[in-house]
Parts: sequence; C-alpha cells; structure tokens
Amino acid sequence: MTISFDQFAERVTVTDGAWGTQLQLRGLPAGACPDVWNLENPDAVETVARSYVDAGSRVILTNTFCSGPFSLSQHSLADRCAEIVEAGAAISRRVAGDAVAVFGSIGPSGKIVMMGEVPPEELRNSFAVQAGALARGGVDAILCETFTELEEALLAVGAARAATDLPVIASMTFDSGPDKTATMMGTKPADLAAAAAEAGAAAVGANCGAGPDHFGPLAALFAEATDLPVWIKPNAGLPTLRDGRTVFPMGPEAFAAQARPIVDAGASFIGGCCGTTPAHIAALCAALG
Repeated sequence: MTISFDQFAERVTVTDGAWGTQLQLRGLPAGACPDVWNLENPDAVETVARSYVDAGSRVILTNTFCSGPFSLSQHSLADRCAEIVEAGAAISRRVAGDAVAVFGSIGPSGKIVMMGEVPPEELRNSFAVQAGALARGGVDAILCETFTELEEALLAVGAARAATDLPVIASMTFDSGPDKTATMMGTKPADLAAAAAEAGAAAVGANCGAGPDHFGPLAALFAEATDLPVWIKPNAGLPTLRDGRTVFPMGPEAFAAQARPIVDAGASFIGGCCGTTPAHIAALCAALG
C-alpha cells in the first residue's frame, strides 16, 4: 500500500491496541520475548493482528517492538533480528490486506546514549537492520515508539530514513515533570516536534506512561508546535498489582469516553498502548463515529 501522510493530517485515524498482553492471554510466558512468536507461534500473532482489524483499526502495528539486536541479545537471539522482524511484518501485512495500513514497530534499545553505554553508530546500525527488515516485510511506514531519550529517538528516525524510503513516526513517553509533559530525561513535546521534523519524520507524538486523561494536553502541545500529524496512544490507565498480576484498570467504555478531547486537541492518530484490547479499539471507533 502506498500512503501519503497528508491524508492522516486531515482526519483522525484509529490505530490498534496493545500486543504483548494479548499474546500473554494466548499463552506467552511472563518474561519471554513476544517477538520470537513471529517464528514459533505465528498463528497467535496473526490472531492478535486480525482482532484489531476486526475491531476497526485502520492502522495496525507489527509484533517487532523488542526485535532490535540489543533487545534480542537478552534472549541470545541478536543474530536472528532480520528473520524475526521480516516474519512479524509479513504477518501484519497478510492480515491487513489492502484496506488497512501496517506500521512497523521499533522500540528503544535499553541503552542510554548520553551515558556512553554504547557507541551511537552501533545503535544507528542496529535500528537500520530492523528498519530494513520491516521494509522487506511489507510495512507502509515505520514507528519509532516509547523512546525516553531524544538522542536515541533521533538515531532511530535517522537510521530508518537512511535504510528505507518509508515515512517514519517518532513517538516518546511523556510522564515526568510537574505537569507530566516531559520525558524522564526532560524532553518536552515541542523539543521532539522540532528535532523530529528536522530529521525528516512524517509524524510525531506520544505513547505509554499514563491513561487517556493525560494525553489531551500532550496532543495540544504537539499541535501548537508542529503541522505534522500527531500520534497518540495512551495506556488503559495506570497499572496496579492484583493477586500478583499487573492489571490496567480502565475498561473500553471509560477509555473511549476520553478520546474526543484528545482528537479535538489535535491528534491525527489515536489508539491504545499497555492494557488496551480489541474491545478498547472497538469502543474508540464507536465513540469517534
């Protein structure tokens, strides 16, 4: 599918919800790498992708958030990065068909650039490997998501743009500061908007870290700072521990009830992050008409 991000600036697009928790419901063990299931249990991954398409998502992601070489090295799988990523992209592409767009997910490495934990060039190369595999798997765009360090996010955006000709989205987690509109390292939405635009990003935004009540102000700050489409994906509230399990308390209707203010504040894309389900996405679609 050939897409133009101009179309996403003109109307709100409902994306998908969480993947990891959905795979856990289908038997993924706690602490296991979800992305390995692209090879070992592709039917389960396909079921999750299809559940979001059936719920009304117009954009679905790929099960590749943890597929970078640095993340996979924790499971002794770094040498299988390209294989895992291409398989994940192909699964979402197959389910999406021609009617739904597929954005390839790239998450942070777990390393801190400013602390010198790894040379920037190594990070750039690792993101390029992941982005190239996503492109070969057939994605329509690349999403660099859940970053907390601006320098790493920009390395990912730059690597994806150098390795592919696909549009790239930059999304960070803003859950710190007095008004909770900064990343844990102090980056503000306007900082990301300016730097990502200069790096050639096609859209910018925020995901994870808090429930939807937190994201209207963030969407507004992005809309004030940039003309790029704004990507928003809240959690289903803040997690709590219940009987030894992490539980996200916000149900689909309560989640969806807060969507309109986020859209009115400037969001071009809206979906769900941790704790959200196909039911949350169906409720979003209903709430937004």
